[in-house]
Amino acid sequence: MGPRRHRQAADGVSTRKPLFGLLGLIVVLVVVFGTLSPAFFDERLVLFPLLRDIAIYTVVGLAQMVVLSIGHMNLAVGRMAAFSAMFMGLSYDRLHLPLYAGLCIGLLAGAAIGAFTGWIIARTGVNSFVVTLAMDFALLGLIPVVYTALTANAAFTVKPDGMRELRQYSLGDVCLGNVCGSPAVPQMMLLAVAPMLALGYLYHGTRPGRELLLTGSNPLAAELSGIPTRRRVVTAHLLSGLLAGLAGFMLAVATGSFRATIGEEFLLPSFLGAILGGTAMAGGVVSVIGTFLGTSLTLVIRRGLELVGIGLEYLNVYLGVILLLALSADRFLQRRGVKS
Repeated sequence: MGPRRHRQAADGVSTRKPLFGLLGLIVVLVVVFGTLSPAFFDERLVLFPLLRDIAIYTVVGLAQMVVLSIGHMNLAVGRMAAFSAMFMGLSYDRLHLPLYAGLCIGLLAGAAIGAFTGWIIARTGVNSFVVTLAMDFALLGLIPVVYTALTANAAFTVKPDGMRELRQYSLGDVCLGNVCGSPAVPQMMLLAVAPMLALGYLYHGTRPGRELLLTGSNPLAAELSGIPTRRRVVTAHLLSGLLAGLAGFMLAVATGSFRATIGEEFLLPSFLGAILGGTAMAGGVVSVIGTFLGTSLTLVIRRGLELVGIGLEYLNVYLGVILLLALSADRFLQRRGVKS
């Protein structure tokens, strides 16, 4: 492994995929779709829900990114979101807790299931693919049982105060004097910005963050240098569960209910956003901003194709092709980096 690879791991930023290229492609696509369908620029009907989806799936991508940083993956990211949302729904329906108190309980549940998954991997040495797949199946069986026992329609429909406002309000409803935000940007975007800033600081400015990246870059060398690699594995999966829980909360707010099927569609987008943004499948290289841009790119394409009349079946085909190309490019660049 060359010095360039070590430098990238220490910095925590992918330099292999220029972020300006992603940003430029997004701008070009926005112009193209806006030209083909002027409705693309409708603030309330298109841009607001588009940016709300970008906020949700950026957090989903971050949940995958933190485990990719150590060379692992989380195939249970969607089910962990549903597990967390289940605790939130219970806290609102049975305990009548305020919105953000229930959110905290759900985040703790997500962090706990993530940490437990990481602990199993660290203690047994079993591949993360196998462990998270098993966890996904376990939660797939558990969550519907709880919903069936405690709800009438497999969903908690209690809406605590503030939930409707969080779903519907934009930054246009927030003013400082005579200056107001954009009505196209949902307030929910702030829930995505907060973890982006936190993770950026973690990987750039803290020792644990650098240790996570070094663990992903070369686990054996990291362990020999005194880094507690098992602890870092648990940390990464804890963060993944925590972020999955936040994404589950955001999706529940957007749809208006906490249901058993929350997060079913999270798995593919979680990889798309992170890998397109420059995070390495092999570990050691991440990009927080890149994950946001990668997520934005896929959702802009999806919404644009919907507006020009492309069917859902073709949208799924394009998502699969994009992921295949991204994985192939990641593998190619990884091999080229090793040779250099």
